[in-house]
Amino acid sequence: MLPLERPDDKETNRRNDRRPVRNMSEPDKTVNENSEEGLLRERYGLAMERIRRIPEEHFGAPAFERYFSSAARFLLMMEETAGFLAEGGPEKATVEELARRNHLLYADILPVHYEESYANPQYAAKELGEELGPLLCCIYAQLRDMIGYVYDGTWEAQVICLELFVQVYTLFVYEWKESGRLPQGEAVRQICYWSVCDYAEETGLREIRDRFTREGNRLGIRLLRESDLTDVRYLYAYGEYVSENELETAEFLAGLDEDTVALMADTYTEGFRMGFEVAGKDLSQKKTVLIAYRLGFERMLRRAAENFEKMGLQCIAPRGYGFSGGDVNRQYEYDHREDRAIFLDRNYVNRRLEAAHAAFEKYAREVRQYAGPAVVETFGRRSFDPVMKPQALRLTDRQNSLWVEYRSRSGLMTREYIPQEEYSFTIIAFPVPEIGPVFRELFRETVRINTLDYRLYRDVQQKMIDALDRADYCEVKGMGRNRTDLRVNLWKLSDPSRETIFENCVADVNIPVGEVFTSPVLKGTNGVLHVTRVFLDGLEYRDLSVVFEDGMVTDYDCGNFEDPEENKRFVKENVLFRHETLPMGEFAIGTNTTAYVAARRLGVEAKLPILIAEKMGPHFALGDTCYSHEEETRVYNPDGKEIVAKENERAALRSEKPLEAYFNCHTDITVPYDELGLLTAVCRDGSRIDIIRDGRFVLPGTEPLNKAFGESK
Repeated sequence: MLPLERPDDKETNRRNDRRPVRNMSEPDKTVNENSEEGLLRERYGLAMERIRRIPEEHFGAPAFERYFSSAARFLLMMEETAGFLAEGGPEKATVEELARRNHLLYADILPVHYEESYANPQYAAKELGEELGPLLCCIYAQLRDMIGYVYDGTWEAQVICLELFVQVYTLFVYEWKESGRLPQGEAVRQICYWSVCDYAEETGLREIRDRFTREGNRLGIRLLRESDLTDVRYLYAYGEYVSENELETAEFLAGLDEDTVALMADTYTEGFRMGFEVAGKDLSQKKTVLIAYRLGFERMLRRAAENFEKMGLQCIAPRGYGFSGGDVNRQYEYDHREDRAIFLDRNYVNRRLEAAHAAFEKYAREVRQYAGPAVVETFGRRSFDPVMKPQALRLTDRQNSLWVEYRSRSGLMTREYIPQEEYSFTIIAFPVPEIGPVFRELFRETVRINTLDYRLYRDVQQKMIDALDRADYCEVKGMGRNRTDLRVNLWKLSDPSRETIFENCVADVNIPVGEVFTSPVLKGTNGVLHVTRVFLDGLEYRDLSVVFEDGMVTDYDCGNFEDPEENKRFVKENVLFRHETLPMGEFAIGTNTTAYVAARRLGVEAKLPILIAEKMGPHFALGDTCYSHEEETRVYNPDGKEIVAKENERAALRSEKPLEAYFNCHTDITVPYDELGLLTAVCRDGSRIDIIRDGRFVLPGTEPLNKAFGESK
């Protein structure tokens, strides 16, 4: 096991001897001992006093002593870090010192050390046994949340975490001394279970407050507003992992001219504003907007925050939902994706929902003023092939069903307090340096793609929509190795002079410009969707195939693993989000050939986020429609026609059976132009209108889209 070091052990000891300013065990004459804060300080002090002794104690089980000693040293490093922050360390220390400290916070789970880390379920099971190892691995991962709690100053969360650890350690010491045996796994599970359930109300309150109100944690916004963005030391003040990606991104943005930064920020914030305008929603009633970004993009976000303020919106950016740091170890994240298995049952689901309801009630006025999220996505990370580890905690079939139910009920509750017809969003994406030597050129190309002339696309896409409105259904067929063979049933117009099936999507909520989309009719939608390679939410899928019958998924597969069952499980977990089936919620045709050609030229087409990739060919979404929970809102295209294809047969159940109507997921899968043989609109009289043939647009009036390919049609 790799020893978990702390920054400068001698200096650490000196700091502990004099008790750091933010050590809550230190008496504070300004705090009433009987107040909530006073009681928290007392509990923190008692827990830390116990934890300080653990590394030197021996209760008779050496393997477990090593585990608890390692975890205790990590928590002591958290105490020392709190003191470092309280004394202004991030402002005083050198970049080298800050980088060293940041590395030590995450050293145990970095790939170079992960094989011998208690955070690795495989190693934990080997050292601590198949029963107790995975459970203690889960607890070890929970302790790592202390990093965020310390940097945010979230003392209540710190106390909960510390007391959980002390309680588990006490159980082991007691059982060994009383009986000479280790505790049963169920006893450890029960401690974790009741810790999560007992504090569900506090956790739920903090989550709703941070995500939707200005009363939540303000660390991200403070750093965004006050930091010297020419000095990369500010990156280390977040407490997130700082990799070369974040450092190089910050340095790159610092060197951009002001006009480029303004263009990036203005495109982003204007897209958010247009989302309200196009949908006829009243932005003036809103007070807050959540900005989500990766460390390094602060220069753009500072300008964006100023733009939002001019709209009357205050920015919120909580950890995780708002700002996020670099990838420490994606295998670690994958190993712990189902840690909720340790506590997930009906009682937990009910407690979480009750806690969320109480939190929404407390902040009802504030959450109603929430305008929505404005997201800056990044792309270009190295490909990741997850290793399936049998030692990792896994949800049972019953827990899978409960988790799907929880997400559905939670989504309905959120929309009750934040009606979807009253808020909007926007998403824009930029590459990160990890994509390789093409980064700088690709970044410039991405800025250009994000700011293309929407009027050109609006007019060309209208030609396409006029043809599609005549169709009874569409046929989509792949070419080469692509096995796509789909018949997509379309909505039937009752008044073509005033109604339309497809939305003419220009650059507002989904940047960049370039698609027309609809909600297909499920009955009569049949066939196979196939792509040879695609990245979805950072995971690569090879030979991904999905079979539809009457618009519902009946089978799926991929070629990532040798074991066919692992392939199916991988798709079910990450594409179907654990549902037994999903509907085809969207059929769209991407038109942004400029993005496609730039990506092919630079060799990065496989690395593009779905936000851009969906504009580079026809795509199909698994899950809810694009109009989920807004089916009653009237929406019009630029030509004045009302979009009527906003629901399908599942969404139509929303009044009587809301839990069956919505799935709370929407994953786009794109067939790229070079894999697309034919996309044809088939009319009721049997006539056929080809839209795309052999990867090129052939419908009259769409010729400008082929110019990017270097053709003269």
